[in-house]
Amino acid sequence: QVQLVESGGGLVQTGGSLTVSCVASKRTINSVAMGWFRQAPGKEREFVAAINMPFGSANLADSVKDRFTISRDNDKNTVNLRMNSLKPEDTAVYYCVAGWNWRHTRTYQYDYWGQGTQVTVSS
Repeated sequence: QVQLVESGGGLVQTGGSLTVSCVASKRTINSVAMGWFRQAPGKEREFVAAINMPFGSANLADSVKDRFTISRDNDKNTVNLRMNSLKPEDTAVYYCVAGWNWRHTRTYQYDYWGQGTQVTVSS
């Protein structure tokens, strides 16, 4: 079992930046991809970004690809999501995920989930 622990959420003003991070307890063949989903109040959970941990290939949702960056630190088994030019519509609980394919964008395609960290963007 892989455990994921997120950190770095918080409150930021519109136009500001924030980085959320996630550390995995271990690496398995089913967790070579790590990434993020988010869920805003009253909305479905949506894909944000994913990265292939060994090679660094990344996939970002169209809604964030010009503002967010995903990176990884293999030594620390950590994935980071740097969020710039934040908007109120980015307000959500951000969930760290791990799976076997960084191209996956559906919730059911990821085997491991963190507890989530709240990101709130004030207008």
